[in-house]
Amino acid sequence: MKTAPVHILALRFSALGDVAMTVPVLKSVLAQHPQLQITMVSIPFHAPLFEGIDRLHFYGVDIKKDFKGIPGLMRLARKLKTGIRFDAVADLHDVLRTKIIRRFLGAVPIAVIDKGRKEKKELTRPKNKKLRPLPPTFERYAAVFRKLGIQVQLTVADGLLPAPLRSAATNIPPQPFAVGIAPFAKHAAKMYPAEKMKEVIRQLQADRNLQLFLFGSRTEAPLLQQWAGDAENITVVAGTCSFKEELQLIAKMNVILTMDSANMHLASLYGVPVVSVWGGTHPYLGFYGWGQDPDNAVQTDLPCRPSSVFGNKPCPVHGAAGCMQEITPGMIVDQIKKNLYS
Repeated sequence: MKTAPVHILALRFSALGDVAMTVPVLKSVLAQHPQLQITMVSIPFHAPLFEGIDRLHFYGVDIKKDFKGIPGLMRLARKLKTGIRFDAVADLHDVLRTKIIRRFLGAVPIAVIDKGRKEKKELTRPKNKKLRPLPPTFERYAAVFRKLGIQVQLTVADGLLPAPLRSAATNIPPQPFAVGIAPFAKHAAKMYPAEKMKEVIRQLQADRNLQLFLFGSRTEAPLLQQWAGDAENITVVAGTCSFKEELQLIAKMNVILTMDSANMHLASLYGVPVVSVWGGTHPYLGFYGWGQDPDNAVQTDLPCRPSSVFGNKPCPVHGAAGCMQEITPGMIVDQIKKNLYS
């Protein structure tokens, strides 16, 4: 009988949402195996996601600068091997970079994620779709640890993070409800049309019980400022705080509106209800938020959906306009208020 590992090296570099989805799994694994330690290897920006988890060590590496190319990845593998006393490797990414790193980590047990590419292709192809829910990515991550002899049962409570302490920069006004709005995503097919989103914000802003917080990047801040205007109950967060402070704010929202994006997963880590809007992608692909109510996914049943796994391809029917055309602002506002007032 093989001895279970006591220190696992876990690899996952991108994207932010996918890295965030590792957190509930790692936290659950550690909670259920008190003898175990995990070192998470990822890019430095992701470090705040893993703070405060007992026996989880974060190892930040800049793979595009300090460990660039095959020679850099070989150096990284040697550095990991000499600096960390791990006895197993969990590759939660399975891309060329991690394959190279794995190759030079030595003779230790290695388990690799099964991304289910064949099933996802069947779900997104234009014709003869096999429309059925696939295993959640959380289960795919958990399966990697099971291959290493670490059994884990995923429960929502085990995977949630405690709300982080807030700094003075992340205090919120005293309105009864704080509503976050994160209207952007990496790909256009996953974003609700701008004019319709502006109407969603207008309808929510009219409710004086709500303080709205608009999330985005520094480059997206000007558009959000334009949408906010001089409304006293709208705060533009974009470009004003660090990632760690943004997490502190997200954790304090009563509900947050997102696309199929990283913000859905960030809010889910703290048990914040997420109303998410879906177009070219679909929750069936396995990327729904941790512990989220399926009813909070705002979507319409169209034969073309899902048209891609990541939203990086135009819909073959709707083209660049995307698959959100039948979703009205009222549908989104109603779902948000249902979470607040029901």
